Amino acid sequence: MPEQDEFTRAAGRAGIGDGVFVVAYGNVGGAERLWWLLRHFGHDACAVIELEGWHGPLTTGDEEIEPAELTARPRDDDTIEAGELERRRGELVVVDARLAPRWRGEPNPIDKVPGRIPGALNAPWNETPPELPEGEVVAYCGSGVTASVLLHRLHLAGREGKLYPGSWSEWEQLGLPVERS
Repeated sequence: MPEQDEFTRAAGRAGIGDGVFVVAYGNVGGAERLWWLLRHFGHDACAVIELEGWHGPLTTGDEEIEPAELTARPRDDDTIEAGELERRRGELVVVDARLAPRWRGEPNPIDKVPGRIPGALNAPWNETPPELPEGEVVAYCGSGVTASVLLHRLHLAGREGKLYPGSWSEWEQLGLPVERS
């Protein structure tokens, strides 16, 4: 996850500032990750649109962007760190947004240690989220990007959750417990 100053400078260079409503679009989780980061740093004036849903004009090439200033008001209630997740995982609804083969712990070229956080449910980022049990939701993926897709979809359905930014890449490096199917 980017540092606060790094993010606000980059957002400002992209013309994102206080009073600007941001509509993000993209694929493979980029738009939803921007949506999550903007909200994490206190800029709630943002939304995501699927590009195929846009029926207006599109432009190509470089555009002149007027820099802006984004005032950070970071949240402290939308993330969870590895230590707290490990201590509380039995009382949380932990959801893995990676595709099912990675969740099951099948060998793959990405994960050094295949598997999942013990007790984690699977809700692949590229599918409609399943009905989740009641409780505090924590989403993770491989690196924290595609879990943002799941959190965005849950938000649209009226349910909030926390992101575990370190995700599986941190969990496996820390040598924390692993479950496989």
